[in-house]
Amino acid sequence: MTATTSRTALILTGGGARAAYQVGVLKAVRELLPDPARNPFPILCGTSIGAINATTLAAGAEDFGSAVGRLEDLWSGMRSGDVFRADVPGIALSGARWLGLLALGWLGGHGGRGHPRSLLDNSPLRRLLGDLLDFEQIEAAVNAHALHAVSVTCSGYHSGQCVSFFQGRADLEPWKRSHRVGAHVKLDVEHLMASSAIPFLFPPVRLHREWFGDGTLRQLAPISPALHLGAEKVLVIGAAKPIDDQRERVEAACSPSLAHIAGHALSGIFLDNLASDLEQLTRLNATLALIPEEIRQREGMALRPVEVLLISPSERLDLLAERHARALPWAVRALLSGVGGLDREGGDLVSYLLFEASYTQALIELGYRDTLAQKEALTRFLIYPDVSPQDAVAST
Repeated sequence: MTATTSRTALILTGGGARAAYQVGVLKAVRELLPDPARNPFPILCGTSIGAINATTLAAGAEDFGSAVGRLEDLWSGMRSGDVFRADVPGIALSGARWLGLLALGWLGGHGGRGHPRSLLDNSPLRRLLGDLLDFEQIEAAVNAHALHAVSVTCSGYHSGQCVSFFQGRADLEPWKRSHRVGAHVKLDVEHLMASSAIPFLFPPVRLHREWFGDGTLRQLAPISPALHLGAEKVLVIGAAKPIDDQRERVEAACSPSLAHIAGHALSGIFLDNLASDLEQLTRLNATLALIPEEIRQREGMALRPVEVLLISPSERLDLLAERHARALPWAVRALLSGVGGLDREGGDLVSYLLFEASYTQALIELGYRDTLAQKEALTRFLIYPDVSPQDAVAST
C-alpha cells in the first residue's frame, strides 16, 4: 500500500510507560480510516519510548493496520521485566552498586569506568526490540512509497546537541541549527536504546563517536524534525493532561520526597518542551495571519502553512498510575517505596516506570476514548486533504 500524497507527520513524544496512550490513539485512527492498511503518516517522528512506537509503525508502513495491531499486542501484554530487570537479584545488584558508590566512592574504580551508569538495567529492552523489529523493512517501506521518512531523536551528552537520526528517501537533506542536528542514517536497535535512555534510570548508549541519552533532554522544538522532513500537517500525541487543568497551588505541609522530585524532573523533561513549542507556534500563527500571502512570497519569507492537531490525555496519568502501582513486581515496589514512590505524591514517577499490563491497557483505553471524542476533527484532518490549514509554522 502507498501512502497519501499529503505529507502528514505523526509525532510520538516520550514518557516511559505513558507511551501506551499513543497506541490507543492509533487504534482509533485505524478505525476512522477508509483503508486501514494505507499508511496515513508518511513522516514518523519519535522520541524516547515514542521512538519505539514510531519505528514499529515505520517498519510496518506497508500495512498500517497490522502495525498498529502489533503495537497493541505488545503494550497490552507489557511487563516491567520486558523493559528492565525487575527481579530481586537485578534490583539488588543495581542498589548495591549505588550504595557502594555513595558509601565508598573509591570502590567504583578510576576515571568513572566502574561507576554505575543508571539505576536500572534495561538490557531486556534490547532483546525485546530485537524480536519485535526487522529494520530492513524500513527501507522496503521507503522503496514502496509507503514511507517518506522516520526519525529517532537522541541527546548527546558531550556535545549538548539534540540529534534526530532519520532514515528515508535518498534526496532528504540533513540539517543543522542551534543545538539541533538531523543526520541521515540507517536506523538500528542502538538508536532506539539511546533515544529511550531515560536519564538516571537507564544507561546512555554510544552511537558513532558520542554517548547519547533520552531524546527529550535537549529537545527544545519537538515538532521541528517533522518540518525538516517536509511535513505539511502534523498530528501530535501528548503524554499529559493539558496544564490548564492540572493541580492548583496549595500550601504544602512537608517537603517533597525524592520520588516526588524525580517525577517532577521527568515531567519537566518529557512534557514542558512540547507545550512550549506548541505555544510558540500559536504565537507565530497569529503573527503570520497578519501578513498577506503575496507579501510573504515577495519577501521570500521561509514560512509555510502547517495544520497541527494535538491529542492528549483527558485524565491525570499520575492518578491513574496510583491505582495500578501494586501491579509492579515486589522488588520494584520496594525500591520505589524507599524513595516515596508509592506515596500520594509519587504517582508521577510511577507513571513513567509502570510497564505493567493493567496500567498500559488502561492507557490504551483512555487514548482510544480521547481520540474518538475528537472524531470529527480527526476525520477531517486525516481524510480530506483540501481542508484549509488552521495553523502555520516556520520551516525551522
